[in-house]
Amino acid sequence: MADTQPLLEVEDLSVRYPGHKGWVEAVRGVSFTLGREKLGIVGESGSGKSTTGRAIMGLIRPPGEVTARRLVFDGRDLNAMSERQKRSLRGDQLTMVMQDPKFSLNPVMRVGEQIAEAFRIHHAAARGAARRRAIEMLEAVRIRDPERVYRAYPHELSGGMGQRAMIAMMLVSNPRLMIADEPTSALDVTVQMQVLGILDDLVSERGMGLIFISHDLNLVASFCDRILIMYAGRVVEICRAARLHEARHPYTRGLLDALPRVEARQERLPTLTRDPAWLTGATIVDEGAEA
Repeated sequence: MADTQPLLEVEDLSVRYPGHKGWVEAVRGVSFTLGREKLGIVGESGSGKSTTGRAIMGLIRPPGEVTARRLVFDGRDLNAMSERQKRSLRGDQLTMVMQDPKFSLNPVMRVGEQIAEAFRIHHAAARGAARRRAIEMLEAVRIRDPERVYRAYPHELSGGMGQRAMIAMMLVSNPRLMIADEPTSALDVTVQMQVLGILDDLVSERGMGLIFISHDLNLVASFCDRILIMYAGRVVEICRAARLHEARHPYTRGLLDALPRVEARQERLPTLTRDPAWLTGATIVDEGAEA
């Protein structure tokens, strides 16, 4: 990383919700730093990946409760900010791409108008300037006919095109950090690789940070710089992506062993045998992977 100053510092982040039998801890004591890099967060469904991203964005609403000893973005203390201050930051310098564009785009507004609106809210731009900026962003995510897509409604776009439009909307304000929550899970392999290529180019060209949330270990290992492995709301291991297959935590090893392999025939895939000690054990940190 060219800039050694962390873009995001998270220390002891926790999220909990009230339940019939007391509080349910969705995220427990998550800590990490992020520079101008691609950081993957992986784990099973329900491990707290998306909740961690939403907590950083300030999208956890009552009755959910978020606490953190330290939550600093680009030198600004998110814990000390009012909701109004967070709202001005969210969608401008701090953005999040949700999993499925069908549930994120307004179905009764044209796609381009939604992108332009996101720019106008944070930059008080005139309609013409916002339109030009929206078309520039559609071009940046490699949409061939940005004028047509600008005028289209969400239902007229394919899954891959809709996901690119969502990425364009999140990039229109030139953010410092983007959180991508399984942005390729609904796409076929060819389109998936195209979207990943776009994200990779944007991180390197704009010098922004990316948190990439996924359940696909092989995908994250090939795309990200570092990886956080989450289990039951907590981080159990942090490693460099290139060394994921050398992971030492038994949970990570179990996830890797459960992956089907074309080159090796297996009669039956192994299943995880969960250890209660994983709920409280120390986080394993790979050499060179900062916690």
